[in-house]
Amino acid sequence: MVNLLLRRLIIFMLGACSGAETPLQDQLADKQSNSQRHSPFVLILGIAQDAGYPQANCEKEQCKKYWQGEEHARYVSSIALVDPSSQSVWLFDATPDFKHQLQMLKIQAPESSLTGIFLTHAHIGHYTGLMQLGHEVMSASDLAVYAMPKMTTFLQTNGPWSQLVNYGNISLQPLQADQFINLTSMLSVTPFLVPHRDEYSETVGYKIQYGGSSLLYIPDIDKWEKWDRLIENEINKVNFALLDGTFYDANELPGRNMSEIPHPFIQESLVRFNSLPLSEKKKIMFIHFNHTNPLILDSPEREYVEKLGYRVAKEGDKIQLTM
Repeated sequence: MVNLLLRRLIIFMLGACSGAETPLQDQLADKQSNSQRHSPFVLILGIAQDAGYPQANCEKEQCKKYWQGEEHARYVSSIALVDPSSQSVWLFDATPDFKHQLQMLKIQAPESSLTGIFLTHAHIGHYTGLMQLGHEVMSASDLAVYAMPKMTTFLQTNGPWSQLVNYGNISLQPLQADQFINLTSMLSVTPFLVPHRDEYSETVGYKIQYGGSSLLYIPDIDKWEKWDRLIENEINKVNFALLDGTFYDANELPGRNMSEIPHPFIQESLVRFNSLPLSEKKKIMFIHFNHTNPLILDSPEREYVEKLGYRVAKEGDKIQLTM
């Protein structure tokens, strides 16, 4: 009888150890995993400057690598904000690679649907994908397109974009600088003005906020010094910062006047951010690379930047937002 009770006790103890009852740490891990599955995330849909990679009529070595089958294309810079709870997706910019990026979303967030598009400005890589919403292609119905005042006027008064408005393919939603838009009870987006070549519209970056988690998105800006805000202060306020990395240095475009297309060179940003603690550097992810920028491909320069603690954006990167 004693031996029988002893055997039963041993079996009970082995069952408990083998997971018959879920240990507390596993329950906490499952709870955290479940929370992440329902939390919003940002998906990188493209990393290239407006003309993509490779660019048209490019005879440079890096472009030849693509045409020779040694490299794959890189899509134009865009991010998606995905909210699994509401099964909604908001794009930031509508690029010439819109159809490819929409397909990426269908794979990465199959249960969510496109709810709206936030535009940064009127340069070709940031709004021309809207043409895919017209009656010749998707024939969208009242898709929300969020735009600043000058950008709104530009779309309303210039074809073919005005046709999207007149046919009801898009529904223009007004934005004001530094005024947030609530997408859900916990998720908001705030536009802010940045200096750039504003031939047709103003230029904005965006701050995405979810609870205590936030992300800065600035794909285009002239120079950090031209902004009326300190970029270091803005980085300090957020958890993630996707920043303009268009050109690596001033020698990238021989024969072109770089002052006519000003951006913060990667080398300038590295010098400026050098004194930041590693925790701040780790927030920074460079994006929006010209086809001449060595960071757009695997390169010693890319490896160097990453060793300093920064991140270099890749298509398919997912940034999880948490409470």
